[in-house]
Amino acid sequence: MIVQRLKRIEEDVLLRAEKYYSILSTINGLQLTKRELQLIAFTAVRGNISYAEYRKEFCSMYDSSAPTINNMISKLKKANILVKNNNKTKVNSLIQLDFNKPLQLEIKLLPNV
Repeated sequence: MIVQRLKRIEEDVLLRAEKYYSILSTINGLQLTKRELQLIAFTAVRGNISYAEYRKEFCSMYDSSAPTINNMISKLKKANILVKNNNKTKVNSLIQLDFNKPLQLEIKLLPNV
């Protein structure tokens, strides 16, 4: 077995979240767009994307629009990445992390034998 350790220091919590979801997307072949990754990361850090002020903040930060957010949310719900819980659209709890804490990932790429 080959072991490789990578270390990345990233001060911005949103960028840490975006990198994590980018890795998940790549490993699982989800082919998520950069904007979708930004929306997932933003939602994970804020807790949900249901509040109007969060949507406005996202639009302002990433030069996006409300219809674009709605289209992305629809797609990400179908992929079970975002879920509706108590009338709030959140990141699926299976992949929701606290990005204020250090994160160590272990990734195994195994041959099919």
